[in-house]
Amino acid sequence: MADRARGPARRRDFWRTHGSASVVVALGGALGALARYGLAQGLPGRPGHFPLATFVTNVAGCFAIGVLMVAVTEIWTVHRLLRPFLGVGVLGGFTTFSTYANEVRALLRPGTIVVAAGYLAGTLICALLATLIAMWLTRAGYDRLRHGWRRAS
Repeated sequence: MADRARGPARRRDFWRTHGSASVVVALGGALGALARYGLAQGLPGRPGHFPLATFVTNVAGCFAIGVLMVAVTEIWTVHRLLRPFLGVGVLGGFTTFSTYANEVRALLRPGTIVVAAGYLAGTLICALLATLIAMWLTRAGYDRLRHGWRRAS
């Protein structure tokens, strides 16, 4: 009986501590999903062909995540809600690895196996490389800004 009474108190505590983060994640997710939808409309795909819109979305999103994570963890001190808004919300709503998985599954049929394999491996490799390159470029760019654009001797 005591556990039941604690249920409403736990929910209140959750919303007190996590409510604002939940709201900014939801708002950011809506913005990211709208951006993804716009990109998909601009790069319409055809069944059996390489899903360019999803590929571009995921690689660009991973690049942006690389920049964001370095910026908010190593460079700037930001408001506690900025990281969940941009990282989980906007970029989480923008990238779409569930669509990627469904598109790979749809391509796994005779005549499109090579496209499926290329898309499967290409997306994973390019998304990881985009993240790593973005992190490196962000750190290097920030270092250049801090120390000036000295010529190498």
